[in-house]
Amino acid sequence: MPETVAPVAEIESRGYAHPEVLVSTQWVADHLTDPNVRVVESDEDVLLYETGHIPGAVKIDWVADLNDPLVRDYIDSARLQRLLRSKGINDNTTVVFYGDRNNWWATYAFWVFRLFGVKNLRVMDGGRLRWAEEGRELVTQVPRLSEGNITVGRRDDTQNRAFREQVFEHVTRGKRLVDVRSPEEYRGERLHMPEYPNEGALRGGHIPRARNIPWGRAIDPETHAFRPASELRTIYQEEHGLEAGDEVIVYCRIGERSSHTWFALTYLLGFKSVRNYDGSWTEWGNLVRAPVEKP
Repeated sequence: MPETVAPVAEIESRGYAHPEVLVSTQWVADHLTDPNVRVVESDEDVLLYETGHIPGAVKIDWVADLNDPLVRDYIDSARLQRLLRSKGINDNTTVVFYGDRNNWWATYAFWVFRLFGVKNLRVMDGGRLRWAEEGRELVTQVPRLSEGNITVGRRDDTQNRAFREQVFEHVTRGKRLVDVRSPEEYRGERLHMPEYPNEGALRGGHIPRARNIPWGRAIDPETHAFRPASELRTIYQEEHGLEAGDEVIVYCRIGERSSHTWFALTYLLGFKSVRNYDGSWTEWGNLVRAPVEKP
């Protein structure tokens, strides 16, 4: 490993509620030829995989593979099953996600897979950037895989997903909402992240009562890994008053950044009832008569 790469603490030492959902880059390197492990890259930049990826990794395109091409919703179980079988995934396969943007889209794909009840899911801590900074191999060769045999169940949107009617009810009941966007978006100064074209909604601001906890605070910027549980508790619980027993809805612009926070709260801190509102601000900021707050 290059000497300039910041060291990262062992996952098991960080105090997570479910440390088993995270694996290290070394764990992935040790399992590159394991037939029971499938490494999956999911990126914001849908062309990044072709420039180089972890040896043996397959690509999940969040636009073309997971989203229905007509309705703003996810594909059905039959299409997801065909997709996963084409990637050589079996019922007993351990699926390890990683990607760019400190695993934004890795946790997004993880979240979508959980809607369908897919098990044995992991996230490679540190993502693509950590792997590259450690000087590990990236290849352009696409693996040729035998058809898998996984069986995908019916999608269940009740446990981990929220819709706008449920968000309205959540606001009315005074339940916890977390806006994981940038402070500029939260304040209504922008409709997209600062480094992106300013588009996405007709109104800016945030859902009433939502607390602004930008998703990136969960990541150590030096290592690209998740912060230890003690630091996450300081951010989410001590600073913002969230409790592990709260009913929490998280949102961003289209649900990808908020899936990252959903993952951190659910698996790393052990919150029992966190749902991701994937309609997020592109829906709420365009709804007629939807209540909007600005600081």
